[in-house]
Amino acid sequence: MVKKNQPDDASLWSSESIRNLIRTGQHTAHTAGLAPGKLQCNLAILPEAYALDFLRFCQRNPKPCPLVGVGETGDPMLPTLGNDIDIRTDVPRYRVFRNGAFAEDTINISELWTDDLVAVALGCSFTFENALMRANIPVRHIEMGRNVPMFRTNIDLVPAGPFRGKMVVTMRPLHQDQIEQARAISARYPQAHGAPIAVGDPSAIGICDLAKPDFGDPVDIKSDEVPVYWACGVTPQNVLRAARLPICITHAPGHMLITDVAEDAETTIFQK
Repeated sequence: MVKKNQPDDASLWSSESIRNLIRTGQHTAHTAGLAPGKLQCNLAILPEAYALDFLRFCQRNPKPCPLVGVGETGDPMLPTLGNDIDIRTDVPRYRVFRNGAFAEDTINISELWTDDLVAVALGCSFTFENALMRANIPVRHIEMGRNVPMFRTNIDLVPAGPFRGKMVVTMRPLHQDQIEQARAISARYPQAHGAPIAVGDPSAIGICDLAKPDFGDPVDIKSDEVPVYWACGVTPQNVLRAARLPICITHAPGHMLITDVAEDAETTIFQK
């Protein structure tokens, strides 16, 4: 639903306007292409008893798990990332896991929130896509109006406590002549996964079929294009699930937290 005096083009809406639509249940779709120039975040919510080990895991695996915000125990607000962000309502869709098993998909976790939960925000590749498009480098899933394709790989992660597993990647097809420029542009955004981790043959990183992503949607790959892979924020979702925590809550793949932070800001968990 478009509010009065709000642009018809959703990509031009402000971050606060989009969060308000999400909070009121008027936008429950993916967030690719929304709020250009603003940092989008993956989400992990877990009990405080496991939070320190999870933060260690993220620190040891910064490509798939770039830390950009950590909430206070029991506090659903994330003031370092924006005005009036309420992590219980401001993500379009959440996934809830109990003891490692998927429990439910929901658009509001207010009734699930407890005083021992900690919210962790991790950078998202949707952020650097805006920079690619400004450089006239096409982003196929946005062109097609789809969610980015995501794949499990055979790339080992550095463990911490109960957290361990394999990396998940996103894939964007590019012409060979665009790859180095895309690498240089995305490298400027370490808080959004940085430069690609692989290019070319999917089997080299354990992907069987690019037409069948594990998460997200398939996209067209033209005959003169090469698949390029970036570390993906779905990685910590898989890791959290494998750790079999009594409860953990994540965003649904592609359904990100949109912040008020500029995508090129020097954002860290210590920012005031």
